[in-house]
Amino acid sequence: MIKKDIIEKISEKSGLNKVIVKKVIDDFLIILFDCFENKERVELRNFGVFYFKKLKSKKARNPKTGEEVIIPERIKLIFKPSKKLKIK
Repeated sequence: MIKKDIIEKISEKSGLNKVIVKKVIDDFLIILFDCFENKERVELRNFGVFYFKKLKSKKARNPKTGEEVIIPERIKLIFKPSKKLKIK
């Protein structure tokens, strides 16, 4: 499913104009991206949580050459689904 499909489904279900629904979804995504840029935790009840985790540096091997390389410390965006969203 793509963004256009989501807009159509919400428009059908709510009875709102597609232009209004698209504007709301675009604004929501802009706010979400701003939160991600600022490394903020975002919790959407009954959906899940987006948060950032600091990963330590580690040693790894280049599969082609077998040479040992060091992967630097980094911050990773993690999504943890809610219990209601988890597929059984």
